[in-house]
Amino acid sequence: MTTEFTVVIPARLASVRLPRKPLADIGGAPMVIRVAQQANKSKAQRVVVATDSAEIQAVCAHHQVESVMTQSTHVTGTDRLSEVVSTLGFMDDAIVVNVQGDEPFIPPELINQVALALATSRDSAIATAATPITDEAELTNPNAVKVVCDIHGHALYFSRASIPYHRDLFAFDFPTLRHIGIYAYRTHFLRSFVQLKPAPIEQVEALEQLRALYHGYKIQVEICSNPPPPGIDTQEDLISAQSKWLQLLQK
Repeated sequence: MTTEFTVVIPARLASVRLPRKPLADIGGAPMVIRVAQQANKSKAQRVVVATDSAEIQAVCAHHQVESVMTQSTHVTGTDRLSEVVSTLGFMDDAIVVNVQGDEPFIPPELINQVALALATSRDSAIATAATPITDEAELTNPNAVKVVCDIHGHALYFSRASIPYHRDLFAFDFPTLRHIGIYAYRTHFLRSFVQLKPAPIEQVEALEQLRALYHGYKIQVEICSNPPPPGIDTQEDLISAQSKWLQLLQK
């Protein structure tokens, strides 16, 4: 099945833990460019960087990466995507994959997977990904978001807590799933999202995807065996990514 989709990479300079993160050097090119290069290895028909920074837009132009300017007042990345699809005039049934701007090693196959998952789940407005947790310590790590799905692969709930709760003992025979922060959206949902009121559960958990569930939208969850490495949030993460890039070049 051929699935047409566009990748949008939100990128802004304001980052508390790692200032000017999108422009951080990864093997001689800015991080946002490395992410775009990975996205271009997927089956996307188009890859667009969405930014509120003229400096980032200039860097994209230099590297021949398409970009679009957005407002600087967006609270969430989804708000920014909503502006992009309106600016670019996407049809309501178009599929947009949101790739985080701090994942220069994201597998192109994962991008394809979530796009296809949404295309084949006609009752879903969003598709995302998850991978089984095999490390017990990860269950109690609030930075590792968990998801529970129904029999059809639709998300029932996302949480920073351990879900489902293993009442008697921890057992790997029931898969506990860690959410992976990549999303495919139908354009009509992105246009509707900006009109939705924030949900109480979203605010308690600090998880934006809970707003969609709270308002009755379905989220299809694709189980993947090749998750991306963690995103780059700190100077230590950046040093590790630069080292990994050199290792890949030497292979």
